[in-house]
Amino acid sequence: MLHYNSGMNYLLKAIGRAVEQQNWYCALSLTLALPDICGWLETLNPKSGERYIDWFERYLGPAYIREVGPLHDKHVFLSGRDCYALRCAFLHQGSEDISTQKVQETLTRFRFSAPPPSGLIHCNKINSQLQLQVDIFCHEMITGVQKWLADVEKNQDVIKRMKDLLRIYDPKTDMLL
Repeated sequence: MLHYNSGMNYLLKAIGRAVEQQNWYCALSLTLALPDICGWLETLNPKSGERYIDWFERYLGPAYIREVGPLHDKHVFLSGRDCYALRCAFLHQGSEDISTQKVQETLTRFRFSAPPPSGLIHCNKINSQLQLQVDIFCHEMITGVQKWLADVEKNQDVIKRMKDLLRIYDPKTDMLL
């Protein structure tokens, strides 16, 4: 695994802190940006939608395929296209409605929930709306990035580009936060 002082690990730690502090909007914003960042670090594909969708399908897609019904049919709850549409709608418009996003596939809307006192509220699909528990979604994305980091740990081009990720420094100590 890459050194824990890599720029990517600072981003993962920031999401973890935001989840711990229940700063859901901050956690979700940075979480939705991760596939784009990882995809760019890996491929330099100038088309963010293509790299986002590809990365999501490889590293997070399997977490959103479940067997449902008495015949255990495989059902995709969240595709890379719909997640990219959410990223665009939320980060550019602050919206959960993805119905006007060109890349949108099967979903039209998202509903995020904070963790309930007991149980969970995650991967519930009603018609074309998907309900996700924000902390679980963030943690699943972190897990996907950790798998990706293990896959690219020997890729010198990715490691070199990762060194250029934005970092925030403490002005008193000049240490990374």
